[in-house]
Amino acid sequence: MRNLCIAAAAATLALAGSAHAASYKLGTLEVADPWSRPAAANGNGAGFMTITNRGKSTEVLKAVETTAAKKTEIHLSSTAGGVMRMARQDGGVAIPAGKSVSFAPGGYHVMLLGLGKASKAGDKLPATLVFASGARLKVEFTVGTAAPGAADPMAGHMHH
Repeated sequence: MRNLCIAAAAATLALAGSAHAASYKLGTLEVADPWSRPAAANGNGAGFMTITNRGKSTEVLKAVETTAAKKTEIHLSSTAGGVMRMARQDGGVAIPAGKSVSFAPGGYHVMLLGLGKASKAGDKLPATLVFASGARLKVEFTVGTAAPGAADPMAGHMHH
C-alpha cells in the first residue's frame, strides 16, 4: 500500500509540473517553457525559455520573429560592480551540441520592443525562433510572473 501512495504522489507531482510546461521540438532542437512578463502596450517585454540542442553540432539562435512587437533583439544581462548592463547579441546565441542554454531574468533574454498591445497573465505571444542552420521553430511565450512550472514563492504560506 505504501508503494502505491508514493506512486500516486509522484504521478500527481509529474502532472502538476507538466500542466504549465510547454515544449516545442524541431529536429534536434527543443525549446522548453517560453514565457514573458506582463507589459504595457507600446512598452517592451522580455521573452525567456530554455533551448536544448540534442544535435552533434552547435546551433546559433540568430533572430526571433513575432507579430506581437515592432521588433525583437537578443540581449545578455550582466551585473558587474553592482551595475546591471544589457548587451545586444548581434551575432546570436550559440547553443552547443548536447547542451542547454537558459534565457532567464538576469541572463540571456529576447527583448520584445514596442508591443502591439498590453500583455497580461495568460496571454500567449507567438514567435518564430530563427537559427543559423535555417531551422525555424514556432513557439508561444506564455505571459506570467514566473517561468511556467516554477514554484510559486507564496504557495504554502498561510494568510491570517
